[in-house]
Amino acid sequence: MVTKTTQEKLIIGIPKGSLEDSTLDLFARAGYHITVRPRSYVLAFDDERISGRMFRAQEMSRYVASGVLDCGLTGYDWIQENNSDVVEVSELVYAKQNFTPVRWVLAVPDESPVRKVEDLEGGIVATELVNVSRRFFEQRGVKVQVEFSYGATEAKARLLDGIVDLTETGSSLRENGLRIVETIMTSSTRFIANRSSMQIPWKRQKIENLAMLLQGAIDAYTKVGLKMNVPRANLQAVEALLPAAKSPTVSPLADPDWVALEVIVEERVERDLAPQLKRAGATGIITYPLNKVIL
Repeated sequence: MVTKTTQEKLIIGIPKGSLEDSTLDLFARAGYHITVRPRSYVLAFDDERISGRMFRAQEMSRYVASGVLDCGLTGYDWIQENNSDVVEVSELVYAKQNFTPVRWVLAVPDESPVRKVEDLEGGIVATELVNVSRRFFEQRGVKVQVEFSYGATEAKARLLDGIVDLTETGSSLRENGLRIVETIMTSSTRFIANRSSMQIPWKRQKIENLAMLLQGAIDAYTKVGLKMNVPRANLQAVEALLPAAKSPTVSPLADPDWVALEVIVEERVERDLAPQLKRAGATGIITYPLNKVIL
């Protein structure tokens, strides 16, 4: 039987659910227009050599490992949970709310006497991340019954002895009167590929190109471009204000006494930097957003 990994299109998996919108936005910034048809799990790319499928992040690594997909995006947590044999092409640090890794944490109600992992000896814990949680307790030498949770895990914390749940900021746990005992694991999104697909030259190149462009889109989220005109007499003073690691592009203008200067900086830096540049003699300062920054 011919599998999808031997066909002429690269089949990529896009996570359905909480990461869906942020992933589609990431691909758009990377330069790919994706058409999502209502009630369809097949995605159309504006690249004739790429086709997309939507799967839950929880099952993505299994489909990549088996060859149903050539590549896909999923969390490191689900790769470990499924014990999937895949190639981790790159780490793409983005999540539903921000650009930091997420955590799986052991949590208990505020009123619980549990203060450390060992206090849960003989208890029951609910989680979606069953295999990883079981390995964690085994490594700590604590006998705990780990049960699978079909969602709404936070609501079960007061029915059982504790939960292992996913959090970005911890705010939802606090709002539900839960206290974090310990972090089980830290996870971020990974771009993964099927091992056989990576042996096909054109697919490998396509996958590596995608990884580069997606990372470039992530790097651009927190950066902006700055353009300005500067009198040559003030150039040294203006350059001294720029972050030390940044080397600006300086171009001559029609007026030999002036130059154009362009640089990429962190957006949080630009808000303080622009007024300083103006005072140092720069004029016509333009700030513009970036789609990709390929380092």
